Amino acid sequence: MVQLWDDLCAHCERVGLHVLLTPVDTFWMRVRWEQHPYHQGNGGPAATMGEWLTSPAMREAIRARLAFVSDRWGASPVIFAWDLWNEIHPQHSGGDVAHFTPFLREIGEWLRAFEIERHGRAHPQTVSIFGPELLEHPDAVEPIFRHPTLDFANTHLYEFGTIDDPADTVAPALAVGPLMRTALAEATEGRPVFDSEHGPIHNFLDKEITLPEAFDDEYFRHMQWAHLASGGAGGGMRWPNRDPHTLTPGMHVAQRGLAAFLPLIDWTRFHRRNLNEEITVSSPAVERFGCGDAEQALVWLLRNDIIGADGRLAPDAPISVRVSVPGLEPGTYRAALFDTVAQRVTEESDVVAQTGQVLEIEVPALWADLVIAVRRLRS
Repeated sequence: MVQLWDDLCAHCERVGLHVLLTPVDTFWMRVRWEQHPYHQGNGGPAATMGEWLTSPAMREAIRARLAFVSDRWGASPVIFAWDLWNEIHPQHSGGDVAHFTPFLREIGEWLRAFEIERHGRAHPQTVSIFGPELLEHPDAVEPIFRHPTLDFANTHLYEFGTIDDPADTVAPALAVGPLMRTALAEATEGRPVFDSEHGPIHNFLDKEITLPEAFDDEYFRHMQWAHLASGGAGGGMRWPNRDPHTLTPGMHVAQRGLAAFLPLIDWTRFHRRNLNEEITVSSPAVERFGCGDAEQALVWLLRNDIIGADGRLAPDAPISVRVSVPGLEPGTYRAALFDTVAQRVTEESDVVAQTGQVLEIEVPALWADLVIAVRRLRS
């Protein structure tokens, strides 16, 4: 197993991939708990799942696991960050969410000090949660989004009936928008937020259905742009929920499209806030997702009136739409219209924002979806 990870790390270095690493997969740990080496019956430190976060012996086992991984691979550029506990849940702490905060503090502070001693630096830290659990356990919001020792906030977007079991490629994107808006509002000011796991889990695991590839590619692309435009860091991370268990070539094409768009925004100066509800459009046939600050904005437009029988968008003619973006300082801005399929800027225009007014952008031909990058021009 160690050789497998050595090989994986070396391969990631060759191709330029970076890993968000978690010490355990709590799904399989729960499903196979009686066979797990941490189970007391197998000589491990914990008798029940309820002791995973609370048992001192269990915490020592987690520290030993993290120490081994950090010693062996922590100096590699492949390791991006630590997810200190995958999909943390009250079942892991005797049903009490209050144990989340001290667990994360103890493990996180120890790991940070350990890495600084070993490598001279520490990797960013986060913790993940199965998104719907926040509705059942609202007290978990504090440690997930505002824990003082964590560097970014993380959630798994598995909304029931839309993201986890998509009937079309629009509804999942519409679910992402408010979920990300809420997550950003809950997070500590300026703390990055992103989804590190989403996908058609109910469709795949319970119904045993692998989505048609063309449908899944569009579903993936729409989720990605809804996530980014709503203020998320990047496009989110897909758990394949496919057979075979890999992303499709079309999904990688969509990721390449997002990468092609990124230079249109100055991310080092983009202190964005979610504007999904503040941005307006002139047509009810168009959904909008967006974020911005005083000098830049990002808007993704998605048509809702052309869903075909197979659940994919089926445009037969373009429509024009006016987009109004609030919150920008007075000045001249360049609006770049970016085609997410062709992966290129199709049109640019300079528009002026007056004091106390919104910035208005005319989109002459919206076929299915497009992204708008708005940046202030400086003389």
